[in-house]
Amino acid sequence: MKSIVVFGSTGQLANELRDISKLKKKYHFHFISRNEVNFQSEVEIKNYFTNLLPKDTFGIINAVAYTAVDLAESEIVTAKSINTVAPGIISEKCNQHGIKFVHISTDFVFDGQKCTSYHETDTKNPLSVYGKTKSEGEDLVLQNDKNAIIIRTSWVYSKYGKNFLKTILRLASERQEISVVEDQIGSPTWANDLAQVSLEAIDSSQAGIFHFSNEGVASWYDFAYEIVSQAKKNCKVKPIPSVSYPTPARRPSFSVLNKTKIRNSFLFQNYHWKDRIPLVLSELN
Repeated sequence: MKSIVVFGSTGQLANELRDISKLKKKYHFHFISRNEVNFQSEVEIKNYFTNLLPKDTFGIINAVAYTAVDLAESEIVTAKSINTVAPGIISEKCNQHGIKFVHISTDFVFDGQKCTSYHETDTKNPLSVYGKTKSEGEDLVLQNDKNAIIIRTSWVYSKYGKNFLKTILRLASERQEISVVEDQIGSPTWANDLAQVSLEAIDSSQAGIFHFSNEGVASWYDFAYEIVSQAKKNCKVKPIPSVSYPTPARRPSFSVLNKTKIRNSFLFQNYHWKDRIPLVLSELN
């Protein structure tokens, strides 16, 4: 039986992949934590491939990322080592070993100035340290491994870890009113759907950049309103402009990802973001 190695073991994507692995007996899954491999260390990453990589490994999914968008503005070295340097090394080693590499990236590689959805070929112009380090990581992956797949995604949430949906549920339970930004537009993504697509990518002969999120468009206000409404919380959601909620990192005002390419390339059924919220709410209850 062939093995899939998942770099990262505690994040949303990794946890959803772990749940799927319990149902899919087609592969052996190996989840590698930061305690086992320091992804800020070139030596440790290379050592994993030399001495620890399962011999039957045919695919690697990189679910490790520095995702603290605002903190990255002051922790530039750490963000760069994890988001840029590590994917570069992993892609180089995957190419050398003939292993399929799937790397997860972000809508934050764009500046949000476009008024229509972003295609894979659109010019990147990240506004934040997080976006820049992820963009540079993409460049290294494509440079080092022509067979690699990069999946850009956005607004990921699940029952696991810290995310927008869980934060809104907590605030709606504590307060009678919450204020949420209404002028940042994108598309929410259930991490389980992202996990399923990542496995489709591992099995495919495709290469290059693909965009994936759930269907539909929303502002953070729209997303919050739907969460509160579906959870039947007695809390008012108030829309506010971004200027009323300043953050250290600049965010794209419009980062909807066009999914035509991935729909035409992979066999999966995508769903509207509103239809995935009930599944997570049922898991949390």
